[in-house]
Amino acid sequence: MTTSPATSQLGRAGEQLAADELRRRGYGIITMNWRCRYGEVDIIARQGGVLVFVEVRTRRASSVTPAFESINPAKRHKMTSAALEFIRQANAEDCAWRVDVIAIGIPAQGEPRIEHIEDALGW
Repeated sequence: MTTSPATSQLGRAGEQLAADELRRRGYGIITMNWRCRYGEVDIIARQGGVLVFVEVRTRRASSVTPAFESINPAKRHKMTSAALEFIRQANAEDCAWRVDVIAIGIPAQGEPRIEHIEDALGW
């Protein structure tokens, strides 16, 4: 699947907003846009002793709902598989980890809306 330059630019802008929000909350960013055979992890961060794999979903909308709704079971499976691949490659099998989702709604006017759900695979 290919994305248009405008969609790609929106996604990158959302990832930067998410990274800034994580830093503001005290997370350390390890890397962004990490790729493996299972897909891409938008942000890999550390919160204390926990590795956090963050999926960022950005939509042109006045709320974050459309961004959250875009995560289906297949995407959840890819997120988990990519996280496990990073852990394997980093020899971090003993490390605590979780997958978070940051949803961003960018309205036509006004400030972006950002919502962060920790340990998001359970929903």
